[in-house]
Amino acid sequence: MVFDKLEAMGHEQVVFCYDRATGLKAIIAIHDTTLGPALGGCRMWPYASEEEAIVDALRLARGMTYKNAAMGLNFGGGKSVIIGDPRRDKSEMLFRAFGQFVDSLGGRYITAEDVGTGTDDMAYVAMETPHVVGLPGRSGDPSPATAYGVFRGMKACLGEVFGDESFQGRVVAIQGMGHVGYHLARLLHEAGARLVVTDVDPERARRAAREFGAQVVSPEAIYDVECDVFAPCALGAILNDQTIPRLRCRIVAGSANNQLAEPRHGEELARRGILYAPDYVINGGGVIHVADEYAPGGYDRDRAFARVATIYDKVKAILTVAREQGITTAEAADRLAEQRIRDIAQLRRLHMPSRSR
Repeated sequence: MVFDKLEAMGHEQVVFCYDRATGLKAIIAIHDTTLGPALGGCRMWPYASEEEAIVDALRLARGMTYKNAAMGLNFGGGKSVIIGDPRRDKSEMLFRAFGQFVDSLGGRYITAEDVGTGTDDMAYVAMETPHVVGLPGRSGDPSPATAYGVFRGMKACLGEVFGDESFQGRVVAIQGMGHVGYHLARLLHEAGARLVVTDVDPERARRAAREFGAQVVSPEAIYDVECDVFAPCALGAILNDQTIPRLRCRIVAGSANNQLAEPRHGEELARRGILYAPDYVINGGGVIHVADEYAPGGYDRDRAFARVATIYDKVKAILTVAREQGITTAEAADRLAEQRIRDIAQLRRLHMPSRSR
């Protein structure tokens, strides 16, 4: 089953990590290293089954290949998942054990924070391996950068649909008020948008109501909100046969990964006149942010955020390709990312003499 999935999705390697002493059960998936070492975060989630965890790791790793290619980064795609409840199963030793497995790959995979993990957890990982980014004292939490990229991409979408990029008076429904959702809500509030929010943690939603004047609805009711933009900022596969017919928006633009349950759902959105901002493009601000740690001279916040701002241009380019070629925005994003991977794969490699003696 696993090898069939690897073949179907084009993965290079999957590593199963188990440590008896800490209870670590983790999966590291490396999808494609054509562009460079695989870069992608570590997610911690109480998966219902090991198969569910494997599928999530594979989908997320593939998404990182396309995201890094679309962002113009010299990194391939990878992702890791730790099976466990981040509210009760975290420990220093668990993340240090995970760090040892990352280190055993010799730099083929570089990890970072993701859903269920944070900068403090990555600091423990860094005690065992240098192949980790998003650390305190360096680039840190990538959530503000991810939110800023979504904000910039959303602005491009507003211009495409309404001919006006202003958020003033626009209604944005945000699903998920975690780190990214909160920062996105702040940016939208400051830009004059009216917010409708939800979260499985009611206190997160109430915080948005207090600070941004947001209207709070139940998690299930968010799909029925009449709005200009629906922003999925929680987990993936939320655009499916059941939810798409309920949407009352003109644009879908959010930070969640793998928002489309199936590729055909991108076509269904287009058929209904809903503009979809491909998730791995509009949410690429976080990986741009942490990848800046590898830039000459190390991390520079101003440079990183200037690069994140170009997500506006990347979304515009995708909208243009989709319009000119008569394809969905999801297909346009894939074509642009795949073209860059092909171009790099064909780049002639020159032999360089070894510096060692």
